[in-house]
Amino acid sequence: MRIVLVCMPWQALEFPSLAIGILHERARRCRQPHEVKGLYAHVRWAEYLLERSGGRVTSKEYTAIANNGIFHGIGDWIFSPALYGVPEWNVEGYTQYLRGVGFDPSLPTELHRWTPDFIDTLADEVLAMEPDLVGFTSTFMQNVPSLALARVLKQRRPEVLTAMGGANCDGPQGAALHRNHPFLDFVVRGEGEQTFVDLLDALTEQGRLEAIPGLCWRDGKGVSRVNVERQGAFPMHDVPAPNYDDYFEQLGRSSVNGFIHPLLVLEGARGCWWGEKHHCTFCGLNGSMMKFRAKPPELIWEEMGRAIERYQTLDIIMVDNIIDMKYFKGLLPHVAASGWDLRIHYEVKSNLTREQIQTLKAAGVVHVQPGIENLSSRVLKLMRKGVSGSQNVQVLRDCEEHGLTVAWNLLYGFPGEEPRDYAGIIEQMPAMVHLQPPTGALRIALERFSPNFSDPSLGFGDHRPAAFYPFVYDLPEHELMDLAYLFDTVSLGLTGEAAAQLERAAARWKEAHANSELSYRESRGRIHLRDRREGWPEQDSVLASPFDVTLFHALQRPMSPAGLTERLQQAGLSVTAEDVSARLSDWKARGWVFEEGERFVALPTRANPQNVRVSISQLQEAQSR
Repeated sequence: MRIVLVCMPWQALEFPSLAIGILHERARRCRQPHEVKGLYAHVRWAEYLLERSGGRVTSKEYTAIANNGIFHGIGDWIFSPALYGVPEWNVEGYTQYLRGVGFDPSLPTELHRWTPDFIDTLADEVLAMEPDLVGFTSTFMQNVPSLALARVLKQRRPEVLTAMGGANCDGPQGAALHRNHPFLDFVVRGEGEQTFVDLLDALTEQGRLEAIPGLCWRDGKGVSRVNVERQGAFPMHDVPAPNYDDYFEQLGRSSVNGFIHPLLVLEGARGCWWGEKHHCTFCGLNGSMMKFRAKPPELIWEEMGRAIERYQTLDIIMVDNIIDMKYFKGLLPHVAASGWDLRIHYEVKSNLTREQIQTLKAAGVVHVQPGIENLSSRVLKLMRKGVSGSQNVQVLRDCEEHGLTVAWNLLYGFPGEEPRDYAGIIEQMPAMVHLQPPTGALRIALERFSPNFSDPSLGFGDHRPAAFYPFVYDLPEHELMDLAYLFDTVSLGLTGEAAAQLERAAARWKEAHANSELSYRESRGRIHLRDRREGWPEQDSVLASPFDVTLFHALQRPMSPAGLTERLQQAGLSVTAEDVSARLSDWKARGWVFEEGERFVALPTRANPQNVRVSISQLQEAQSR
């Protein structure tokens, strides 16, 4: 069979598709040989936008929609005319919705009217490849673009088979997509590595469709049939290294090549070892398969090395939802010793030690997503994060010190949280402006597969598909209930002015960060503090007494006043609990320590000559010379 696997918008332009790369190689496990080709249509869409707009709509505008449109379905709505075969679809209602949530609808509305022509042009390209089967991978806003192309392909050449898989097809979502879109011949629910192979074998008379777990298919009358879901997690040692030849070849001759810096997308692990024990209440990212499993460190290192050499790319995105802790000894030291000047992204848990952060840095990890989510220990407990607020501040400090960029959101809206949980946090945010701020303070979304969604006792039992879905799909609400990933529900926890106060405080932190520094250096047994935080007096201070120096060192990790007193006494210092409490109170007033949950942690970062902060005024002055 000749198979074309398509990656539709709104995949990030700099990312090849991991799913296509893996399935390209998994097809080799079939009983008969197949010809597999990947088509990176998200790059084609960027080319189309650039040409049709006369250079006005670039990869920057594409990326803005891809990054910011998920929670409002912008990318899906843009392609809805192509799905329904009309010039435009629900324009008045949806543009009103976008204005209501703070988005300018002008660009989405313009692109909306271009998509039928783009899909027709893309269908020409796909059909010219003479495929027997066209497969789509769908995550987040790839649903409607994929459905639109599948409809046109089936309309023009009914004998071409269409199949769809990916995160948007997990559980009831996949069944809903299949039964409501008759131009989809097959939908794969859950992990597709084995189901895809079994499907290709069945299509070449090497198996029966009804016997393939995880497959949706159609009987002789075109009726949707939904097989039982596949049981058990697919073993990671059987997941092949992805083949990205088609992506790099197509990008290399693309008109948008000069705008895109490609990255390698690699996978060492699936599932979440923390979620297996304590599923964070708001998180639905692991879908129906939480079980954690990882490739052996030596295998992922071998795959990483081959990919770097083959594609001559040093920027790597590890898509693991959480790093395998074995990699700190079995993988990262090998990467550090390689001599490659890598730039790696990893998702980690936020209770990392300073030594673990040093290991990440040495291996070339420059960007981490540690799942900080909040700085209140009580709220973190409500969401089952398994860390404290002071631990989260410590990891922010240590990542800042080692030059690691941290991506995090300050989430609120958890049942049981109260304004008092945030009062102390908001009060101390000005002291932390030198540390990397959250993207913003955001109310949690209700996601399918999260405990908040599946467990009504948590308070979100009354929910409905998010407000944008009826503008995107021509489906009744009961079908959208199965198809949707995001849901609207009652606002719990922080509301009104209390929520607005938190959002304003986070915004001020974000604004002040670039011009702020609170650092220290040690010399001859003394600690020299340099304070250049926005909103604080410019000040240089010296800690010289054994009491102050020992206390400062002890505060590199969160500790209680009682624990600090004991630590200082063990060091031979004659101090009382009152002495320690008085000093902590003074240092908190100066913004040198963070206090939360009866724990204190130091805020200054060790001075790093490579991390130079220049104020906006200094930069403007330099540019004017």
